[in-house]
Amino acid sequence: MMTPRDPITRRELLQRLALLTGATLVPWRAFGAMELAPSDKLGPLLPLRTLGKTGLKVTMLAVGGSHIGRPSESVAQAVIEAAMESGIRTFDTAQLYQNGGSEERYGKFLTPKYREHVLIFTKTMAEDAATARSHLEGSLRRMKTDYIDLWQLHDLRTIDKADIRVPGVLDVMLKAKEEGKVRHIGFTGHGSWKTHAHVLELTDAFETCLMPINVADPSYESFTLNILPILVKRNMGAMAMKTLAADGLMGGRDGTGPRIIPDRLSVHEALRYVWSLPVSTLVSGMASVAHLKANVASARSFVAMSEAERQALIAKVADVAQTGEMERGFKGQTGN
Repeated sequence: MMTPRDPITRRELLQRLALLTGATLVPWRAFGAMELAPSDKLGPLLPLRTLGKTGLKVTMLAVGGSHIGRPSESVAQAVIEAAMESGIRTFDTAQLYQNGGSEERYGKFLTPKYREHVLIFTKTMAEDAATARSHLEGSLRRMKTDYIDLWQLHDLRTIDKADIRVPGVLDVMLKAKEEGKVRHIGFTGHGSWKTHAHVLELTDAFETCLMPINVADPSYESFTLNILPILVKRNMGAMAMKTLAADGLMGGRDGTGPRIIPDRLSVHEALRYVWSLPVSTLVSGMASVAHLKANVASARSFVAMSEAERQALIAKVADVAQTGEMERGFKGQTGN
């Protein structure tokens, strides 16, 4: 359990809110135009946003691959089909998930029918060049595709590890781009914003960043306040994960924590808050068709929050968020 810090004062909270909504953090409209009524050969899509300097048009909601590898194959297939029918065209996964099992399900149920219509992102946990090359070839084989739209260095937690992994893998990632096996590269992590800041100092080669963004984040060791403005300034594709704080907003996976949802806000408000920030897509783990359809409904009804609305939601949860307890399942975990 994390050690609670001294409670922040109202003045400190207001200063943080000002940083969040100030000139350094532009609203999502300025981060790239959102195409509100797009469609492809298969039908209507969810609204599209530009993934920063990559130029890729991503649906504002993306399927998280970890949850595709967890249920039965029939459920996984149903979720993928429902995602396509609902207008989602962005699918994220990782070599780590189920030891490649999630990627295998994409290769079985997604790419054979839909490769030309979708963007597929995956990740590597490699620390050295040889392992990175092996992971890439394995991902391509399992997903039955000749290329990956976005290949990400996965789960950078500590500065010490970043100093090993970034130099060890980056040349392979850049070479894969030259070879056409990878279109774009990025990095991810959820343990410490300080590690993200260090990675951004090490190199400007990464085009995207996947990180925790949720209504609790601004009150404790914030990725939103410390990293998102840098991504915006560099025109990097910012992608949100842990938008319900890995169930922390719902009492945690054991259900013993404070229930922010539904006691203080709704799931829809939590998602709407994230989409109102300059993020390109929200990656959500959806292990059932019902869960997917609920998230799709929130995306289709999205209206951007005003600055005052965002501030009010942050303030609603700040008293419990500032201890870090709601994000204890991922933030602050710096062991690899």
